Amino acid sequence: MSGIRSTVEITVPATSANIGPVTVKFGSPSPHPFTITYSGEGADEVPLNPYKNLLTRVALYVLRCNGQRSFPADLVSIHVDNQIPFGRGLGSSGAAVIAGVLLGNVLGQLNLTNERLLDYALMIERHPDNVTAALVGGFVGSYLRELDPAATVASQVPLSEVLPEYPPDAGENWGLSPPLPPVGIGHYVRFNWNPSIKAVAIIPRFELSTAKAREALPMQYSRKDLVFNMQRLAVLTTALGQSPPDPELIYEAMKDRVHQPYRKALIPGLPAVTSLITPDTHPGLLGICLSGAGPTILALATQNFKAIAESAREIFAEESIQVDWKLLEVVGGSEVKEV
Repeated sequence: MSGIRSTVEITVPATSANIGPVTVKFGSPSPHPFTITYSGEGADEVPLNPYKNLLTRVALYVLRCNGQRSFPADLVSIHVDNQIPFGRGLGSSGAAVIAGVLLGNVLGQLNLTNERLLDYALMIERHPDNVTAALVGGFVGSYLRELDPAATVASQVPLSEVLPEYPPDAGENWGLSPPLPPVGIGHYVRFNWNPSIKAVAIIPRFELSTAKAREALPMQYSRKDLVFNMQRLAVLTTALGQSPPDPELIYEAMKDRVHQPYRKALIPGLPAVTSLITPDTHPGLLGICLSGAGPTILALATQNFKAIAESAREIFAEESIQVDWKLLEVVGGSEVKEV
């Protein structure tokens, strides 16, 4: 590419919502550092130093893994407009990681495949569910591959070595040899999705860290509870693509014994919402569950979206918790385009 590059916009769909766009502006090569600006959710919390900001640290990791020691000289500014609340079970960190991987690919003009981009993301996020959905979009299932011994060691390098904490005086000569990701860390498959199904995201106004939510889970599960979940998972991946969707089938298939029962103490109102809002009480509802680690609750439905959300709001109000809600649709994968 010759001359001044165009402004580039990166839009990243998360598992339940969208982060984006990320707007990247290029200009004439300049000795002055580029600027980072941020709007939307978390605008007052996000560091704007490129060596502290998650998105730009991920981008720099990708660049340095591909022999480029610093951000390009013609980079003028990066603006992020984030629509995902932090710490709510809506995949905000996974979306940020994918945005960073895509940013590194754009800045370095690397032309990496989706499969290779996912490798970089998995070196940081370490579990494939959020980052895979953010990258490729749609209704997807994913898993981590069993790698050979050398690749297994490479994929398990501590995160502190992949994304080190840059010291205050860090510059382009610091941390030049990051660990390279193995090839083919994660695999995924797309499932069919009935387009009439929308997601009502019921978002409590408090944060719940993934780490805290994980601490609530037991170290061991009974065979009975694991079989309960695996049976329903096998049904659900097909049921959500059928037309018309079957409320009785989907509602039962979205029940859970692996994580929701153990996290109910962290999310007052969760048991009542998942038991009182049903296809019988709310026609159009298909199923209801915790989104990620929570506290957001996801209700799948084909109609009466507002009534479902308002009923959940009333239940949470009894616990003195305020909520917001958004109506979401399953969308395609991340996009990078010139504007």
